[in-house]
Amino acid sequence: MNDGDTGVLELEVIALRRESDCVLSVELADPEKRALPGWKPGAHIDLGLPEHIRQYSLVGDPSDRHSYRIAVLREPESSGGSSYVHAQLRPGELVEIGGPRNNFPLAGADRYLMIAGGVGITPLLPMIRELHAQNKDWRLLYGGRSRRSMAYLAELAEYGRRVDVRPFDECGHLDLDSELATPSDNTVVYCCGPEALISAVENHCETWPAGALHVERFSARPRDDEDDLRAFELVLASSGQRFTVPAESSALDVLGAAGIDLPNACRDGVCGSCETRVLAGLPLHRDALADPDRTDIVYPCVSRSRSAELVLDL
Repeated sequence: MNDGDTGVLELEVIALRRESDCVLSVELADPEKRALPGWKPGAHIDLGLPEHIRQYSLVGDPSDRHSYRIAVLREPESSGGSSYVHAQLRPGELVEIGGPRNNFPLAGADRYLMIAGGVGITPLLPMIRELHAQNKDWRLLYGGRSRRSMAYLAELAEYGRRVDVRPFDECGHLDLDSELATPSDNTVVYCCGPEALISAVENHCETWPAGALHVERFSARPRDDEDDLRAFELVLASSGQRFTVPAESSALDVLGAAGIDLPNACRDGVCGSCETRVLAGLPLHRDALADPDRTDIVYPCVSRSRSAELVLDL
């Protein structure tokens, strides 16, 4: 299950700070100075914006229970979320947030290799602070378009040679061949960044031990199975109600049309808010969160069923 998931809070924007030429950090706090729900490294919140809900990793200090800090990349082809934050959001405004939730928790290991691309540094930054405080063996490989575009370089410089900064305009692509050439039973790899980087890391780690690689995507993984989608039966265990989910509709939409509303923030298999327990049947994971072989949960916003019938704990 996800950590956190505390519902919706109304918080105040108390500070904005430029972290690079394209990344803006936003600090949020309760208007009445009340303590905020706790979180652990890897967690994110849902940020409610006009006509949009977007997910952003928490980059602050988990021990600070009175503020949340997120970092927002200015997307040139923004659908409205990042452009609103950069151009219009100002201190003093109130925003709704959901969570925090954690789909990217820090696992126990002897050694850690962190790989970040661009704003993918955000969920890894609190992890690095915690690993360093615990005197763990860790390294960070951090790539981006240029130093000017890469956030938190000054903070990361404090860790010395543990951090390897590789801007593309100076160094080219990250050298994953050498970094990931030798699998290790005692090392875990954490990766966050653009899809091209995550896919490359996944390919390089195919021969690594199961569970060694942990990734977080900011958007849904590419899907090439649209022509193979089939209708299936959805059964609610508590009432026995049955619904047919057509190939062209999502389980979330079918349930919503029947008046059964599940939490949903992204509707794209990224945030984890609609996670539902599976009691019988084989889910078809089309989300960016679950292991393809996992059978106990499903994200009905995008995922479906391999079996003719899927029984949910609803």
